[in-house]
Amino acid sequence: MRLGETLPAHPWQSAAREVVVVYTHDCGDLGPLWRDLLASGLPVRAVNAEDVPAPAPGGLTPWRGEEATTFARQLRIGEYPAVLLVNEGRILNAWEGTFAGKLD
Repeated sequence: MRLGETLPAHPWQSAAREVVVVYTHDCGDLGPLWRDLLASGLPVRAVNAEDVPAPAPGGLTPWRGEEATTFARQLRIGEYPAVLLVNEGRILNAWEGTFAGKLD
């Protein structure tokens, strides 16, 4: 993925600024990551890619299925989980992989 790229087609209405989390069932415990992202006050979009359902925290309904996996692949995600900071549909920043201490 490249900074400044627009997001591929997705099912939600974009916010001025939002966070998109693309994850799979084998990402391990994402509890602290979800907690930090939800505390940001920004809308959080959960994208559960790669065909195996995995939960998202209460209040979030993950986007799943073939279209969610296609979305992740169009972004060229190298490692799950991936967190995208998006502004008006364009990627401002992106993090991939393990997040211990990266979002502080």
